[in-house]
Amino acid sequence: MAEAIRLFGEGERLEDAVARLGVKGAGLDAMARLGLPVPPGFTIPIDECERALARDARDLEPDLVARIDDALARLEARVGRRFGDAEAPLLVSVRSGAAISMPGMLETILDVGLTRESLEGLAAMHGGDRVFALDSYRRLLQMFGHVALGISGSELEAIVEEERLLAAGPERVAKPLGEEALERVVDRLEQRLRRHDGVGLPMDPRAQLHAAVGAVFRSWNSPRAVRYRKSERIVDARGTACTIQAMVFGNRDARGGSGVLITRHPVSGERRPYGEYLSRAQGEDVVAGLRTPEPLCVAEAVPGRESTTLERSEPEAFAELVRLAEILEAHFGDVQEIEFTLEDGKPYLLQTRPAKRSARAAVKIAVDLVREGRLSVEAALLRVDAASLERLLRPRVESPGVLAARGIVPAAKGLPASPGAAIGEIVFDAEAAIRRAAEGREVILVRRETSPEDVHGMKAAEGIVTAGGGLTSHAAVVARGLGKPSLVGCAALEVDPTAREARVPATGLVLREGDLVTVDGTSGALYVGALPVVAASTLPELDTLLGWADERRRLRVRANADNGRQVALARSLGAEGVGLCRIEPMFFTEERLPEIRSVLLAEDLEDTEDALERLETSLARDLAHLFRAAEGSPVAVRLLDWPLHELMPSAPEEREALARSLGLSPARLERKIAKLREVNPMMGHRGVRVAITHPGLYRAQIRAILRGAHEAGHPLPAEILVPMVSAEGEMRHLRRMAAEEAASLEPLFGGRPSYRLGALIELPRACLVAEAIAAESDFFSFGTNDLTQTTLGFSRDDAGGFLKAYGIDLGILDGDPFSRLDRRGVGRLLSIATREARQSKPDLVIAMCGEHGGEPTSIDECERLGLDYVSCAPHRIPAARLAAAQAAIAQRTTSRPSP
Repeated sequence: MAEAIRLFGEGERLEDAVARLGVKGAGLDAMARLGLPVPPGFTIPIDECERALARDARDLEPDLVARIDDALARLEARVGRRFGDAEAPLLVSVRSGAAISMPGMLETILDVGLTRESLEGLAAMHGGDRVFALDSYRRLLQMFGHVALGISGSELEAIVEEERLLAAGPERVAKPLGEEALERVVDRLEQRLRRHDGVGLPMDPRAQLHAAVGAVFRSWNSPRAVRYRKSERIVDARGTACTIQAMVFGNRDARGGSGVLITRHPVSGERRPYGEYLSRAQGEDVVAGLRTPEPLCVAEAVPGRESTTLERSEPEAFAELVRLAEILEAHFGDVQEIEFTLEDGKPYLLQTRPAKRSARAAVKIAVDLVREGRLSVEAALLRVDAASLERLLRPRVESPGVLAARGIVPAAKGLPASPGAAIGEIVFDAEAAIRRAAEGREVILVRRETSPEDVHGMKAAEGIVTAGGGLTSHAAVVARGLGKPSLVGCAALEVDPTAREARVPATGLVLREGDLVTVDGTSGALYVGALPVVAASTLPELDTLLGWADERRRLRVRANADNGRQVALARSLGAEGVGLCRIEPMFFTEERLPEIRSVLLAEDLEDTEDALERLETSLARDLAHLFRAAEGSPVAVRLLDWPLHELMPSAPEEREALARSLGLSPARLERKIAKLREVNPMMGHRGVRVAITHPGLYRAQIRAILRGAHEAGHPLPAEILVPMVSAEGEMRHLRRMAAEEAASLEPLFGGRPSYRLGALIELPRACLVAEAIAAESDFFSFGTNDLTQTTLGFSRDDAGGFLKAYGIDLGILDGDPFSRLDRRGVGRLLSIATREARQSKPDLVIAMCGEHGGEPTSIDECERLGLDYVSCAPHRIPAARLAAAQAAIAQRTTSRPSP
């Protein structure tokens, strides 16, 4: 027999409460056990949703109905009112709550149990207030019609909006709907619901409840929820719990309202409560962003409007909320986002969960919690999303004061919901954002307010602007989670998505789709045009956090850097050397391109000697600068890898000049260049193969590397990376070549230069014969960009046209394999190569230098395989340092024997 459904706080505490009851249900159960003011209720476990969805039927199973009715009877006994009673009805909310955060994706229905018969009883319970009772009934009709019956929410809202416009009158002054207007609204809503299925809203309260539970369960498989889980790579979630809770009414009178309190500031991380509040409102009004709420705290208020804050208008309720918030943060050991409702000035807690926060706030909060003795260093390191550190270091625009001094003023101002600067073309809907982003254009999504249907467009956009909503609205919460610069509550902006424009009536400014704007998510300002950006401001807590990470990580972190400036930047961000310096960018100068072209196109090898000598000397000069910037840390330089045709001129005038300089006819030059072209250059004459056919070019590069290291006084052996290796014979050939060039430089240096020769492992065959290649190598570095291409048969340049279908749409692949390491395929090749290479050389240094070297899950795989270091772009160094520490902590935890 199935287990009885428990009321909040009943029975023993569940060890796996979140997995069984979801985040919301587990939080309510915990708050009830702490004795906090939580309206009583119960949670239907997640596995009931899983079973219901497997049946694919709209009706609930009789056994589940019986257990819901049993729990409802115990709830009635606890509150002293009966569900469906005509004179003193118990009304309930029916809310979703998954085990993973899915903000706004699942559904809620409030005021369930209210019928025409109990309307007067509800009004009588609250002093004969029929306006309040009718407004509650209106909310139920709208939510039930949309969630349970599938009627368009905007269609139902339009019925209400028509009456609001009538009430506003010619002066367009917003007024609450009166009794007569609400009577008309609910009549029209009832008719619309009945037209849908012939029944509409059931007048049997239990039929309402059972239908609402089924609708909440089905919302798990709604298109937007499925799309969200795919985009977030949530693959093992089983469904949603369903919480049924006695209603408290924030929409009853002036001493009622709903809001959200966050125990620390979600953008800055400061230790002070932050929140927003809407009077005469229910919780969904705050999150939906249909009205712009007031700040909870005086510290957040606009000067002159301090009296509108809850801290001033209801000081006792505010103080009690702060006290409750401190209890919850201490209990959970993390910043909490708490939904509450005030009824007659008394606060009731409806939900608590870990708060979404900006990257800056996440770092500061984690460090502060350690200093406060609430969190261990290891737990703090695991608490911060490593990938978010890239966002923390993103550029910003200068402060509004600095810009104003230069005559640059905002077109509009709102609330700073998510920090950073974003520049792009305005679009007014999610589909336009996706379409333009796919064309390679940067876009800013501008909406009146966002809804869960907009999430895919928010992901495609560089930044987000909404005319309505507050810092706890859907737009703000999602933007912070995505790390997108955002401003909300931009009341000066009138957004007209039909006309594809936004107006600022105060100034007459009209912004049309495609116009370029800058979003300053740090100050909350919107500027016309593209403003220059400056480096991100420093955060002392980040240095502290990364210092802790460095003490606990095993993997070293180097940078992919091609010049001294990039090396200096990487070193300032904590890089421990250069794991990949691509030599090709050094060729693309006015001085060197003619030299290398003359070498590749020469009629006679003897004609190349002078050009190679000049090329060597100039390359050595740049490499010396790079070695100096490394400040004694290791440097690995990759020899020429690009297909040779990429070094040839494309413009006709450049080809004519090249023909003259080489003493060739244009036709002869064209024939020579044509010989360099290949059908499939990525698999053709490139990398180590050029060393076989053009040995002089590779010898010049080797000498330049050794000379650059010597001229810089580099104290370590220069590391030389050989690209596109597929056979041990190639490395043997290069080893002889390098030895000969080192010997030739001995008289010049006064001793033989030291170096290490490494194989860039980026072909499947190289992984499979790694033991033999290792015998000829001093170190390995996995080039996972090309290894991914050659393993999957995907061109990195062309795969964008179908990867979305493979990943998000159909789930064939777990995301983009060029962004996140393909563990089952490429990862297995890495495992084979590492194991076999170390059978030959147990102490062989093995690294990864593709773009995956800065991605946290790929770094975790490197830790698991026992690699020695990763190398990534300079701006990803902090993220890689933290991810390496997280991987080491996780590895120690999983490898620890069970007690």
